[in-house]
Amino acid sequence: MKVAVIGAGYVGSVTGAALADAGHETLIVDIDTAKTDLIHAGRSPIFEPGLEELIERTVRKGTLAASASFDGIGEAEVVMIAVGTPTGPSGQADLSYVKAAAAAIGRHMSRQSFTVVVNKSTVPVGTADAVAAIIEAASGLRENEHFAVASNPEFLREGYALEDVYFPDRIVVGASNPAAKAALRELYRPLLERTGTRLPGEYFETDAKSAELIKYASNAFLSVKISYVNEIARLCEALGANALDVAKGMGLDSRIGAKFLQISSGWSGSCFPKDTAELLATSRKYGSELSLVSAAIQSNEAMHDFCLDKLRRKLKSMNGKRIGILGLTFKPNTDDARQTQASYIVARLIELGADVAVHDPKGAESFKRLNGHLPVRYCSRGEEVAGRADAVVLLTHWDEYHLLNWEEMAGTMRRPYVLDTRNVLNRERLFACGMEYEGLGV
Repeated sequence: MKVAVIGAGYVGSVTGAALADAGHETLIVDIDTAKTDLIHAGRSPIFEPGLEELIERTVRKGTLAASASFDGIGEAEVVMIAVGTPTGPSGQADLSYVKAAAAAIGRHMSRQSFTVVVNKSTVPVGTADAVAAIIEAASGLRENEHFAVASNPEFLREGYALEDVYFPDRIVVGASNPAAKAALRELYRPLLERTGTRLPGEYFETDAKSAELIKYASNAFLSVKISYVNEIARLCEALGANALDVAKGMGLDSRIGAKFLQISSGWSGSCFPKDTAELLATSRKYGSELSLVSAAIQSNEAMHDFCLDKLRRKLKSMNGKRIGILGLTFKPNTDDARQTQASYIVARLIELGADVAVHDPKGAESFKRLNGHLPVRYCSRGEEVAGRADAVVLLTHWDEYHLLNWEEMAGTMRRPYVLDTRNVLNRERLFACGMEYEGLGV
């Protein structure tokens, strides 16, 4: 099939490369020529393990191309919208990029063949209808006669996106038009045959509104689960119980499961904050407030503050204290530093008068671009954040941080204290080199 993907960001790059690898003639379109030039050269515009090799292979094979022009989408049988939907001032998703993409599709859509337009971006319920209306206005064509709009939300975990493409838990398709359903089955057939995913089963067809809500409901549920186990960790500290053992014991129950029971300084990143905000705002607008989601958001903010409180209890006044931060991305194996726990905690430390040094293996440039107003010192080596520091705080559990020279760091710190918000460091080793160690809930 001929496929066009609008957006060369995280979702667009991964999805486009995977479809090209499946044999579809795929064009990624983005107005940012820096991104399209990278793809054209066989390079990835984002950091995702294995993606650059996949892009290089598919470009060389001739199944993947990139362009800053929308002209090529007129030949596509399937056009996917994979642009950003950031949170607006009201807490609801900003659909300006989606609407602009829809208008561009309408202006360039083929008049001779039927086109399936797919919302791959995470969008509020009803967006498929809005996109259809925009395309009709821009093209003069009629929905279901010349084109159809479907919802096909992405479920990609940053750092594991290729695994999720090739071995999906589920593929959700929201469409009512029979031609659209048939086209999407054909689009995904090579991937389904490759992985043995069943039809029906993990490939789940529903209406567009339900598909749109499935993505939000899923992410909000996981946010609630993380907030809950973090609250349990705070209670464990108060009672003297071991939160790691409690979480493990809970996860052994098959009804609960071990996933997303990892204790942390709170959930963050490019998806959970904006998706929970959008779902909560929508529920309030329609008089069906999701009180559990509201509580999870408040609890998550409390978890950020809980980590700051641990530092303040240990160091008292933060004025003039030097704090080293390890990890700026919301999780390892990504360069995504959008709305991370680090951005909140670093900003609060600076407000309290601390001098902050930071390090991240992949996310420093992204963090600097998003938080350029924060006067922090960026370190090229993880060990450097410890220089004359009163505390080192691990926020992101990169594997590299296990391999740091902690003995060297202990010798350069003014006060050898480590706060491990992921409970992953070897406390015995840190104790042996003279470090004072604290985790969360243990």
